[in-house]
Amino acid sequence: MFSSAISLKPFLQSLVIDRCTLSSTAATRWECLGFNKPEYFSTKRVLRAGGFKLSCLVDNREMDVESPSSSSSFVDDAAVSLEEDLGEPSISTIVMNFENKFDPFGAISPPLYQTATFKQPSAVENGPYDYTRSGNPTRDALESLLAELDKADRALCFTSGMAALSAVVHLVGTGEEIVAGDDVYGGSDRLLSQVVPRTGVVVKRVNTSDLDEVAFAIGPATKLVWLESPTNPRLQISDIRKISEMAHSHGALVLVDNSIMSPVLSRPLELGADIVMHSATKFISGHSDIMAGVLAVKGEELGKELYFLQNAEGSGLAPFDCWLCLRGIKTMALRIEKQQDNAQKIAEFLASHARVKKVNYAGLPDHPGRDLHYSQAKGAGSVLSFLTGSLALSKHIVETTKYFSIAVSFGSVKSLISMPCFMSHASIPAEVREARGLTEDLVRISVGIEDDTEVRAYRTDPVQVRGERGGSTFEAYMPKGGPNMANAYPLAFRRINVSHYSSLFLWCASAHFTFTMCMSPKCMTRFILMTFVLFIVALNRKFPQQHVLEQQNTLNCCALDNLE
Repeated sequence: MFSSAISLKPFLQSLVIDRCTLSSTAATRWECLGFNKPEYFSTKRVLRAGGFKLSCLVDNREMDVESPSSSSSFVDDAAVSLEEDLGEPSISTIVMNFENKFDPFGAISPPLYQTATFKQPSAVENGPYDYTRSGNPTRDALESLLAELDKADRALCFTSGMAALSAVVHLVGTGEEIVAGDDVYGGSDRLLSQVVPRTGVVVKRVNTSDLDEVAFAIGPATKLVWLESPTNPRLQISDIRKISEMAHSHGALVLVDNSIMSPVLSRPLELGADIVMHSATKFISGHSDIMAGVLAVKGEELGKELYFLQNAEGSGLAPFDCWLCLRGIKTMALRIEKQQDNAQKIAEFLASHARVKKVNYAGLPDHPGRDLHYSQAKGAGSVLSFLTGSLALSKHIVETTKYFSIAVSFGSVKSLISMPCFMSHASIPAEVREARGLTEDLVRISVGIEDDTEVRAYRTDPVQVRGERGGSTFEAYMPKGGPNMANAYPLAFRRINVSHYSSLFLWCASAHFTFTMCMSPKCMTRFILMTFVLFIVALNRKFPQQHVLEQQNTLNCCALDNLE
């Protein structure tokens, strides 16, 4: 039963016989099929078909419309008119209706070909598959689907995102140049700064959000321009269209690491890029249970060259990981929609709080690259970062959140939190990070699919702690279970007024007197020595005013959501 022209489209297209001009009587008959656009009837050419029967809804009543083979019925010029109404199918529709041509049996769930080698038809003749390193039906199914999602001529799946990027690097020869962004994933930075130069390739690092800087860096020797947008972890935005034009004018390829966006939110190939890399570990699989990388490529020849490198180096993704990725990708669009919605709310919450100095997220109105970002992407994604201005405060926030696990990576259904300078970007020298604006107090969040109100409003169970500093008292909230090791000693000594050494001396003296009454001479000698050492250590411990204030501020904020 059909109730609209849209639902009839696939059936009407199969009934095409020839074309004619629409008459007034045909228009009346056509309306019986549920079409609500009579304005088409006077101007559009139609299709003539015969010999079919349709069940339709007319004025909320079910009726049959039948056309005997001896007569004709008129059908709207469906291929054009209805396509305008429908637009391009969504990612979810493409994924769920993907035709797996590598499965001859029509399995709804793509089958897993868990094999290393394949039987051949003869000793001198090879079948379509011989060895899984070179090809596997499960991998081919995943690659075919990913190529369709990215509008690519070919897609290739690797054992990790870094394996995929390493293959791209091999396209650049000794003496040639790579122009790469200076705010990229830590693993990419390690490859560019510590590995690629060993092959004689020159790597120039630039701020890709500054077009003048990019234009100055690209030259005749440039063979590859490498960028991220948004960048990881500072979420800077680069103009992919203009950078692609600059690179192509010098004959260079453009590689975009699109891991933070995924095909759901951005398709850089349509913006001018030649190669798009996805860490399929992230949003594509979405469950933190596999490692995988994808290269989506424009151009058959470039695809063949990268396939040769994949096969030669043995970096193709294993069948089981491909199967897991095929399973996870089915919910990719749904997951990203929920994650992005959660991230927007958390970003707004952080941006409105006095203790947060800056929030990096393109979904916020004051982000400097917001307009540019939305001109080349459908959303801001679910990865954001923020600055507190205090390393101690950032550390405490990261360590005392409940629903954010401290872990590298992003794009999982589980919310993750990290400090890039000490985790994903720790391989970058501190002075280089500082020069690029990557400070140690930066916190990166990957928002999952949890209930946003619970993640945003959660406050760890407080334990009230009282202490003294300079004769005055203060109160702080501590996580249930007590302070962490970084705060243990300051708290212990704040319970004593350390500005009065006489109090400490009396404590040691009273303890000494009590224990010496019950000890043998040998034990008493050991205790005296131990007490003396502890006394000297305590006497030499310093508590600068700034350190105490910083610790107090740290304790007053016991979690990300206790910033309220």
